[in-house]
Amino acid sequence: MQKFLIVIEKAKKNYSAYSPDLPGCIATGKTVEEVEKNIYEAIEMHLEGMKEDNISIPASTAIAEYMVVQ
Repeated sequence: MQKFLIVIEKAKKNYSAYSPDLPGCIATGKTVEEVEKNIYEAIEMHLEGMKEDNISIPASTAIAEYMVVQ
């Protein structure tokens, strides 16, 4: 089992998500819940494709934090 950071962004009419550690792995959804489900499935598919192509799965190195600015 691996953990990957995902970033969820609000667009005009939906949400989008991506993982900084998995370039090209993206998903969209009408709600946060939907985009979370879709990015989970996208990551699974992305990792399966990498395994099939004998590409090493990268270690998760991305981190996120909120910064308070006054």
